[in-house]
Amino acid sequence: MKKTFTILTALTCLFVLATVAPWAHAQEPMQEHPDAHGQEPAHDEALIRAIIADVEAGWENTDGAPFEHHYLDFEGARCVESGRQNEGLRDLIDHHVVPEGESLFRLELDITNIEVNFEAGFAWAIGDVEVKATIASSAAALHRRGYETFLFRWIEGAWRVIHTHSSTRPFVTDLVNSEKRQ
Repeated sequence: MKKTFTILTALTCLFVLATVAPWAHAQEPMQEHPDAHGQEPAHDEALIRAIIADVEAGWENTDGAPFEHHYLDFEGARCVESGRQNEGLRDLIDHHVVPEGESLFRLELDITNIEVNFEAGFAWAIGDVEVKATIASSAAALHRRGYETFLFRWIEGAWRVIHTHSSTRPFVTDLVNSEKRQ
């Protein structure tokens, strides 16, 4: 009888462990994992904001260097802006950053109200974006507002931009003023 009780107790314990252990593991917060060099991700909002500021300056100065420094160039990389996309880092720099800089005078790009989030070797930042410039070919004013999202991965001891998505529209008061002139 004692042997049967011991077997039933052992089976009950195994059953409880088998059903509770996966649930308990699922409730644990995601653990940080060091990168290949053994470095833990830096949950430093100021660092993410500094990267975004470098990228802003790259746009404004028609300079691909901040993109080459902060973006991860990999097959399948995409940067999306208002319904268009660039495939890979060279495409972004050569067919977007440089031509846009050459066709816009006094380009001002401001990314503000940036919210930064971190999760196990991954970070994302969402901010308000405002673009102002003068179009070189027509001298028309460009003024757009919207949102920008940056996705980052912690790779080899640094946060690298792996994707961006920007969506802007003409600023409402500019549209109203434009309609009044017509």
